[in-house]
Amino acid sequence: MTKKILIINGHPRKDSLNYTMAEAYRKGAENTGAKVKTLNIIDLNFNEFGTVFKDSEPVEDVKKAQELISWADHTVWVYPTWWYTIPALLKAFMEQTLLSGFAFKYLKSDKVIKWDKHLKGKSARIISTMDAPPWYYKLFVRDPGFKTMKSSLGFCGINPVKRSYFGSVKVSTDEQITAWIKGVEKLGRNLK
Repeated sequence: MTKKILIINGHPRKDSLNYTMAEAYRKGAENTGAKVKTLNIIDLNFNEFGTVFKDSEPVEDVKKAQELISWADHTVWVYPTWWYTIPALLKAFMEQTLLSGFAFKYLKSDKVIKWDKHLKGKSARIISTMDAPPWYYKLFVRDPGFKTMKSSLGFCGINPVKRSYFGSVKVSTDEQITAWIKGVEKLGRNLK
């Protein structure tokens, strides 16, 4: 069976290392015969400062994003870690896309919150750049960005959620960046 992969790029600038990494992942995955689609959040037309509530209809670009997420077996979330977590643009996208009724559905319950996970059977990979060294981020900061992503995607049924961090970008050499890009391409080639 051909793997269907959706790359979701959460960086607000197209001239970023994250775009190069997303392209490297795509290239690696396509070399295995996978079908790959890319969604650049910056290209979407949605209200990045608001959320979609129960009684309102998602905008057209959010509906298209939901169709792509439904289509994919595996999602790859590429973004920079800023202020220890995901960029605001990516958070707004998640709030407006992973809605009740689409990604999950609350069930009637009098005592505890219960829900159906509508995205079961899907997996995810986080690819994130950062200015902190990844070991420092995981050990001392305690990995809040990954905890947020893993919990949020897991709430919808996406499991497993794996991560790959690249940093410190600020003090990296051209050789290190080249090695990171090759490593991301290898991640695309090695997806099982």
